Formats: sequence, C-alpha cells, structure tokens
Amino acid sequence: MIAFLLKTIIAHVIGDFVLQPDHWIKDKQLKKAKSKFLYFHVAIHACLLLILLELDSQFWLAFFIIPISHYLIDIIKIYLEKSINSRLLFTLDQLAHLSVILGLSWFYFPDMSQFEFHLSNEFWYLILSVLLLTYVVAVLIKVIMSKWELPEDSDKDSLSKAGKYIGMLERLFVFSFIIMAEWQAIGFLIAAKSVFRFGDLSRAKDRKLTEYILIGTLLSFGFAILIGMFYRKTIQLF
Repeated sequence: MIAFLLKTIIAHVIGDFVLQPDHWIKDKQLKKAKSKFLYFHVAIHACLLLILLELDSQFWLAFFIIPISHYLIDIIKIYLEKSINSRLLFTLDQLAHLSVILGLSWFYFPDMSQFEFHLSNEFWYLILSVLLLTYVVAVLIKVIMSKWELPEDSDKDSLSKAGKYIGMLERLFVFSFIIMAEWQAIGFLIAAKSVFRFGDLSRAKDRKLTEYILIGTLLSFGFAILIGMFYRKTIQLF
C-alpha cells in the first residue's frame, strides 16, 4: 500500500504542480470546459500514473478513476472560482484529489497487515518530500500571500521567476540541514538572506514591503522546517 500511495501522490504532485504552467491555468479559468489545456492536464495525470504504476493490470480501476475524478474536480473548481475564496477553494480541491487517492488505496489494500516495506520506499518518500518542498510549498505560499497586493513591488527589474526559484533552493537547503542535524547552518542561511534583502527593505517607502518580505520568508522557512522534521520522524517507517 505504501508504494501505491506514494507513487499516486507523486503522480498527482508532478501533474498538478510541476507540469502545469501558469498559462494553462489562466486558459482554463477563461475558457473553462472548452480549454484544451484542461484535457492536456488530465492526460498528463493519466500518463504519469501509467508510468509510475508500471502499467500493472491490477490497478486498472485507478487508471480509470483518478483521471476522470481529476477532470470532474477541476471542472467544479473552475466554475466555483468566482463564488468561493481562492485559498479555501484551493484547499478543498487538493483534499478532494487526495481523498480519491486514499480511497483507492484502502480499496486495493483493505487489510493493514498487507503493508510491505521495501528499501525503495525510502527513495519514493524522499522524492515526495522534495516535490512538496519545491513546487507544492511555492504554490501554497503564493495562495497565502495573495491576500496582499503590493503594486510598488514590481518584478520588471528582476530575473524572471527569480523569487520562486530562490525560495525553492532555500527550502531544499533547510531540508538538507535538518536531515544532517546541522541546525546552526539554518541560522547562517537566514542571516545570509537577510543581508541580501537589506537593500529591498531599506528602499521600501513604508513598512508594508518589509512585512510582506518577512511573512514570505518565515512561511518558506517554516514549511521547510516542518517538512524536514516530519521526514526525520517518519523515515524509519519506510
């Protein structure tokens, strides 16, 4: 069950967060069910399942239910976007997808005693943790920070998506430091980022930009620490 659960969640994470460009999302929001990218998105999920589950015929029901349910959940989400808070809708959307995966896991493996732990599960667990740290947390922070808009904080003079990739790298560093139990290194990383951010903070017209940057940084480090600590506590299960 563990291998099935990890692989299906990894397929979901890659399909929803890694292989779904922003212009696909915008096109789906605009054209809804008529968007070709909605069907590309579902097809990617189906292909990922086929690859990760190695075309195992015993999981034929999962190959059918997960893509179909993903399509239906996404359609419902698209049509509810104007009537429900975006952060709540995002949470409900992800919970719905994960509920389908968990339901199938229990369907295929109803007896908890059937669990088999293999060394390879450690690899899949690490891959899942890295995906959560990079793409999933990036989206979560974006959703949380969408509550505030700072028009003066323009990206025109910065590298394309630089902030996103800086955040990913810093979370991977924090995660690595926690695995190695090098807690003091996290302090040096925070200090280094503070030095580089000093120019932005000193040029801020008021304290809004300072608060915005601090909230984003603390969220990034906080998620990385939580995932890293959870990984250390649970890795022995795999």
